[in-house]
Amino acid sequence: MQQLIFATNNLHKTEEVRAITAGLPYHIITLKEAGIEIDIPEPHDTLEENASEKSNVIYRLTQKNCFSEDTGLEVEALNGEPGVKSARYAGDERIFDKNIEKLLKNLKGHSNRKARFRAVVSLILEGKEYQFEGICNGIIAEAPQGSSGFGYDPVFIPDGDTRCFAEMTLAEKNQYNHRRKAIDGMLQFLKQRHIL
Repeated sequence: MQQLIFATNNLHKTEEVRAITAGLPYHIITLKEAGIEIDIPEPHDTLEENASEKSNVIYRLTQKNCFSEDTGLEVEALNGEPGVKSARYAGDERIFDKNIEKLLKNLKGHSNRKARFRAVVSLILEGKEYQFEGICNGIIAEAPQGSSGFGYDPVFIPDGDTRCFAEMTLAEKNQYNHRRKAIDGMLQFLKQRHIL
């Protein structure tokens, strides 16, 4: 079974990715499980650069195949905000209740509530980097709903459903999930390379 280090400390993201790769010949391990106790900075202005930063840091440390992911919520009426700053929208503490509060406040009075989640996965395989993108279009709800998921899940309603991500099971969310789409792209690439 192939081992892939997932360059994240986010257990919610790890749970999602493990659900996506269940049954495949992959063992996804976290930074902690790999014995790496660092918080990788995300200093860049694009998701692509931040994803690349994370996977390259881990590859340099371990020389092992790894991947990372960076996600942003892009709201049309706010010119793409919070975007790459999604986790720190209301401050460096990364408190999502405050991020959601700020988002809903900034959207007050806007009739256009179109938004999209965009995820970029950076895979480093034998020293070479490959990137994959996943997008989920939807709208921002008027108020938080549901108690599942994490991040902006309580206010994001994907196209094709009437519920927020936070009102869905993980399996239901993964039908629409931007992260799943990006990971699917990575898995398809690995399959074509006969690594899957």
